[in-house]
Amino acid sequence: MTDARPYDIAVYGASGFTGRLVAQYLAHRPGTRGRWAMAGRSLDKLATVRDEIGAPADVPLVAADASDPASLERLARTSRLVLTTVGPYQLYGSGLVAACAAAGTDYVDLCGEPAWMREMIDAHEARARDSGARIVFSCGFDSIPFDLGVWFVQQAALERFGATAPRVKGRVRRMKGRFSGGTAASLKATMAAAARDPRVLELLKNPFSLTPGFEGPAQPHGMKPMYDEGIGSWVAPFIMAPINTRNVHRSNLLLGHPYGRGFVYDEMFVTGPGEKGEAAANAVAADRSMASGDGPKPGEGPSREERESGYYDLMFVAEMPDGRSLRAVVTGDRDPGYGSTSKMIAEAALCLLDDGLATAGGIWTPASAMGAALVARLCANAGLAFRIEDGAPA
Repeated sequence: MTDARPYDIAVYGASGFTGRLVAQYLAHRPGTRGRWAMAGRSLDKLATVRDEIGAPADVPLVAADASDPASLERLARTSRLVLTTVGPYQLYGSGLVAACAAAGTDYVDLCGEPAWMREMIDAHEARARDSGARIVFSCGFDSIPFDLGVWFVQQAALERFGATAPRVKGRVRRMKGRFSGGTAASLKATMAAAARDPRVLELLKNPFSLTPGFEGPAQPHGMKPMYDEGIGSWVAPFIMAPINTRNVHRSNLLLGHPYGRGFVYDEMFVTGPGEKGEAAANAVAADRSMASGDGPKPGEGPSREERESGYYDLMFVAEMPDGRSLRAVVTGDRDPGYGSTSKMIAEAALCLLDDGLATAGGIWTPASAMGAALVARLCANAGLAFRIEDGAPA
């Protein structure tokens, strides 16, 4: 990849709700001036957003539209990395992935659409390897805190026990904030695609849909409330588990199976002990609001006050065969779907560009592409914290 390209980072979708937050973060983050551009369909809208977020007037504006392949190819050829918030990706993202893979351009997105991701892996991974393009899906709340949370607890298990754990439980202990309108739109687009094409449904059911050529052991379904003896609490289905678990298994594959070829992983939402915990778990399981159309639409989202008052607390329990266990915790200081996600994807982009990673071209996950370097960046800049529950050094 040549350094002669005019833009280090092009934020595609910068006039949308989440893209605007990413652009605002880069505009006020030290060290990014002169390195990035705002891209989208309307130059007028981009100019308005640039002024509203207080970005320097010299931030370049680039016209690019998913319906115009030539514009996407130009964007890829003139950028070292394209950061895209334009979803659902199965509707608007395929051309950009193809363009970046062909041009040797790094790429990060917020995708939570596993069937589309598998389609892109099958279609473009070989080309990305040849060109040197490092394509990293799922660089927001789905799935950075979960993918890196498993990686982090496994590193701690290796240090403490001399081996990684064959079983890890991901548990969402607390969370305040709405899921994004883009997440809801992606879910609806995925369900529509599954209704049209049985192959999409099969990919959605398969916990190893993102590990072509490898099928691991049976995994917990996580579709019903249950009492988790290990943590002493009722747990309920977690809506992001179907994408996060797939990314974790892909990380294990791409890293050479350090978690083991028999690795088992699931995610659930913690609702508490006793009858109240059971009732809450049943209520979470019965909630269909994400599919109802009542949530935020693409381009909509919470106020600044709502974003800044949000948070999340995730626990990862590594269980060893001899009964020993280890708990790691990942926390974020903003609402997961917007405030934290916008910082995470921006730091992922900067990590790929600036941290001297040995990552070669291909289609990666956050943990397999960036690992320790991204953990350090998120802790230093994005309001995340990674720690061992018992107080051992993180």
